[in-house]
Amino acid sequence: MPIVAPSLKRRGIIQPMTSAAVDLYGIANCDTVRKARAWLQDHGVEVRFHDYGKAGVDKTALARWAATLGWEALVNRRGTTWRRLDAAEQASVTDATSAMTLLLAHPSAIRRPVLEWDGGQPRLSVGFAPDEWLARLRG
Repeated sequence: MPIVAPSLKRRGIIQPMTSAAVDLYGIANCDTVRKARAWLQDHGVEVRFHDYGKAGVDKTALARWAATLGWEALVNRRGTTWRRLDAAEQASVTDATSAMTLLLAHPSAIRRPVLEWDGGQPRLSVGFAPDEWLARLRG
């Protein structure tokens, strides 16, 4: 008998839980992060949440993300934090080094959520992408 995610069982949607787990990085009060956490929970994915809004972002992790995903994928140019930056600060983001400087100073300018998946390739994804995540879970 498969193990069933409690939230699915309550709603009458019975799906087997997966053994997948992720480290999810984001900001707790971000709507996209809340949607992502709920989606992952509904699909039986163990989530280890890291709130970089409160704790900041680890420089090593940020460098790893930029090396894997590209710095452009990490900079959230549509968010409130980016819009609040002055034009000169926005214009100064032209390469990985300048992006890392900005994102370390303003972690809420990082596109959310960032997921580090246990196992599988690629191990990283950024943004709420339920279709991609479902394909990964089905493996």
